[in-house]
Amino acid sequence: MERPSVIHKTVRAGDVAPHWQDYEGERRRFSWDEARKALSGLPGGGINIGFEAVDRHLNTNVKDRVALRFVARNQPALDLSYAELARQTNRFANVLEGLGIQKGAHLFVLSGRLPELYIAVLGALKKGIVVTPMFSAFGPEPVTTRINLGDGQVLVTTDVLYQRKIKQLRQQMPSLRYVLLIAEEGGLTHEPGTLDLGQLMRQASDAFTTVNTGAEDPALLHFTSGTTGTPKGALHVHGAVVTHFCTGRYALDLHTQDRFWCTADPGWVTGTSYGIIAPLLQGVTSIIDREEYDAERWYSLLAEERISVWYTAPTALRMLMKSGKELAQKLKYPALRFIASVGEPLNPEAVWWGQEVLGLPIHDNWWQTETGGIMIANTPAFDIKPGSMGRPLPGVDAYIVEHLEAEGDALNVRVIEAPDVEGELALRGGWPSMFRGYLNNEARYKKCFVDDLYLTGDLARRDAEGYFWFVGRADDVIKSAGHLIGPFEVESVLMEHSAVAEAGVIGKPDPVVGEVVKAFVSLKDGCVANEMLRMDIMAHARKRLGAAVAPKEIAFLPTLPRTRSGKIMRRLLKARELGLPEGDTSTLEAGA
Repeated sequence: MERPSVIHKTVRAGDVAPHWQDYEGERRRFSWDEARKALSGLPGGGINIGFEAVDRHLNTNVKDRVALRFVARNQPALDLSYAELARQTNRFANVLEGLGIQKGAHLFVLSGRLPELYIAVLGALKKGIVVTPMFSAFGPEPVTTRINLGDGQVLVTTDVLYQRKIKQLRQQMPSLRYVLLIAEEGGLTHEPGTLDLGQLMRQASDAFTTVNTGAEDPALLHFTSGTTGTPKGALHVHGAVVTHFCTGRYALDLHTQDRFWCTADPGWVTGTSYGIIAPLLQGVTSIIDREEYDAERWYSLLAEERISVWYTAPTALRMLMKSGKELAQKLKYPALRFIASVGEPLNPEAVWWGQEVLGLPIHDNWWQTETGGIMIANTPAFDIKPGSMGRPLPGVDAYIVEHLEAEGDALNVRVIEAPDVEGELALRGGWPSMFRGYLNNEARYKKCFVDDLYLTGDLARRDAEGYFWFVGRADDVIKSAGHLIGPFEVESVLMEHSAVAEAGVIGKPDPVVGEVVKAFVSLKDGCVANEMLRMDIMAHARKRLGAAVAPKEIAFLPTLPRTRSGKIMRRLLKARELGLPEGDTSTLEAGA
């Protein structure tokens, strides 16, 4: 049976009313200056992410609520209230004070999802330090590269990770003054040239006055992988907290009584913006799972921890789909009222899977490391068009533009007014979490803008009702016999086939038509790759897409290469297919 093109939304009995239900009215009334007034601010007009996330709640009834609940297999849960989190982050800020680390210095964190990671990030922000969380799965070289690019003075890591990844290359990080070690097994650490963080924390005072940071003071440095061997460092400021606050309300619909689970690792921008900052700003309880992905465990957490709002990645959803609906339906999830996804475009099949298996559709949203927060989203009160990334949030103006010829190196673009025309997605500048530069690369930063328009590098289209649809990265689009083919459209159709769990599509050079579409697919559990299945998938794609757009080749892979944030790395598929350099693979998921 063919599914409808729209999922009409209704608020279920017992659910809280969404924060906004008048799309055009809220966008018309909204201003970032007014939005900032919802936060406390610092004396003299300053603003600080750490203070707003934690200390702002200390004079309210939120202070004794659980802020962070850490869960792990075969261990009792650890709860930190907002009041205790304030004390611990003050202690860490005082540790930095005692070491002579000054406002504006750079601190890196390399750790699993331990309490110390969250305390270090927030405490450093309160001290006015620029913070970079890193994936604990990074190897020694990516860690060294990022610390050196970011001129890191302090590293917080565990004794185990230090032995495996830091110690051998310590001398190659000349800016690194201090390494603060977390003892994973408790007790003290005695590594030469390091300091025991636990001991320093016990000796530090839990009273601290947040450093007076301004809206334009740097706060966060997030690295993104590039096509070359050098990652890009996107710099964000303390004023970004206004975006984190507003998008937590508008895009994730967080209410103070929610129990929120963001599955993203803090080493990815989502895990910082929405795994640490945004939920704390709303005064909710965040569930933090210290374990790696496991389908049965995830369903158990949703049920047993009474998760009400769940923010996860398309890859995780596809892996859950691959494990079968029977596993999901073993349990009930009465508290769950809203599911959102980010990381790469969400295929319509996954949106419908949520509706049919969990009783809730999955709400896709769109943003980038560079935007610092969610820009376009499907939200609780509004209808979903499966496959669309939604509509711009209040305070965000999005456009589709085409590039025009220009003299020299200057860029020139024109806004496309007509609906359903493909072009580059652009945002009008002015939202507080917009990145303020690429570290040590001003020229590259300037190329992202034409006047006050930020050019995202993503191709998209806008329909007549204002919903935006992702087509592909500009360098991913396939040009075949005069057709411009977006890989996401092809991947979504392939995923409709009952045997396909994931799909990645590239353009393969062809002397006649320029490029032909080649697809790489991984199969659902229990499905066997063979020629008959290959032809059946190809026939399905041709029926749905037509011969000009459907893949000409299909290859089976056990898994597709993707980043730890969940993005399928099409450029890596293409590089391996064509024998080209693979570029920066530091964020590649282990084993991919």
